[in-house]
Amino acid sequence: MLDLWTEAVRSIEPFVKPAHRDLWLRPIECVAIDDDGHIRLRAPNRYHKEWFEDNFLPSILKDLEARAQRAFKVDFELVEEAVVPPRAVAVTPAPERRPAPSASVPLAARPPELMPRYTFDKFVVGPTNQFAHAAARMVAESPASRWNPLFIYGGVGLGKTHLLQAIGHEIHLQHPEWSISFVTCEKFVTDFIGSMMSQKRSSGGSSMEEFRARYRTAPDVLLIDDIQFLSNKDSSQDEFFHTFNALHYAHKQIVLTSDKLPAELPGVEDRLRSRFTWGLIAEVETPDLETRVAILKRKAELEKVTLPDEAALYIAAHVKSNVRELEGALLRIAARASFQGQPITVELARDAIAKLVANAPAGLTIEAVQREVAAYFDVKLHDLKGPKRHRAVAHPRMIAMYLSRKLTSMSYPEIGSRFGGKDHSTVISAVRKIERLCAEDPAVRSVVNTLEGHLRQP
Repeated sequence: MLDLWTEAVRSIEPFVKPAHRDLWLRPIECVAIDDDGHIRLRAPNRYHKEWFEDNFLPSILKDLEARAQRAFKVDFELVEEAVVPPRAVAVTPAPERRPAPSASVPLAARPPELMPRYTFDKFVVGPTNQFAHAAARMVAESPASRWNPLFIYGGVGLGKTHLLQAIGHEIHLQHPEWSISFVTCEKFVTDFIGSMMSQKRSSGGSSMEEFRARYRTAPDVLLIDDIQFLSNKDSSQDEFFHTFNALHYAHKQIVLTSDKLPAELPGVEDRLRSRFTWGLIAEVETPDLETRVAILKRKAELEKVTLPDEAALYIAAHVKSNVRELEGALLRIAARASFQGQPITVELARDAIAKLVANAPAGLTIEAVQREVAAYFDVKLHDLKGPKRHRAVAHPRMIAMYLSRKLTSMSYPEIGSRFGGKDHSTVISAVRKIERLCAEDPAVRSVVNTLEGHLRQP
């Protein structure tokens, strides 16, 4: 019977992303299948169990039951993985980690940058962020083990910072003696430049020594938000390269967020992009309608706002770009309701967010779309509008045509004329190809969503 289980699992493997297969499918072990149809599975922890149940178990059972011509019942046993403290697993000698908390070992303070509202229990999970959420929970439960670094990417306002900070909160709860450092990439660069300037003025090395101690030695966990800010900053990239190496060598957890995949980061050295892929990469996508409704209901509950279901549905259907705008729309509506002394209704919501509905900003032009796309892909604007056909230009050009059609009122011939006099059939072909790629390829969908989010910003 165990062979039947193995065959059923293999039947779905071709349809599972390699990262998901290694992380969520293969760790599940079939312990036994009894004659009465009782299947006993073993999972490393409850997050593996829940992901497997939601995403893989129904398909596997369907295949298994077709092979065996009978029904099965499944039970799980959990074997919680031992959390290996960073540095303790180093093969080569490494500095000893501080002992467990005691009267003689002070607890590390929670970083003030970690905001109370950004915890796991306040993060609304849906199909578009489920993998990133589960990956973040795994890292928080077992830092500096298999998933180091964790690289979370996605568009503006979709919850990357929330997950990053939630990891910090959870690790602080589990290991209060550890030092957790949360910084934006911009602050890392600013601190680095300030230390270099101070060192030059004083003709000494103390400033850089302090900087490196703060980032390379002190943290047990380093959380960096918006790593794309390193783009085209050569000296800062070199410094972060050595910071990354020092932390990774010492088995300290690194978590990074970005608006792009590592391979798509313009102006970032290959050696850094390569290191960003050493661990696990997780995407946060634009939330679907049901998730947007759930986010609104959760936010309303936290803000003690009475939000009827029909009003929540109206808001979610008209504010689509990101979570930040969604929550801002709710607060705007709640403020108007309070000011007018009225309950929140669909009519009140419609009036309050008339100017915020998810349409392209007034005055958005094809030229603005072209500039945004050219900057994102690090291509020249005249190449984007020119005749070059190699993929480095042709692919961004098709995306720019797709976004121009979606976000402006321009016709196909008008769009073609703004791209160097292209025929309208070329634009139609580009739009259809990007629509198909968005449906089939998560990487392309992420890029398009990110660019659309940027263009929708006021």
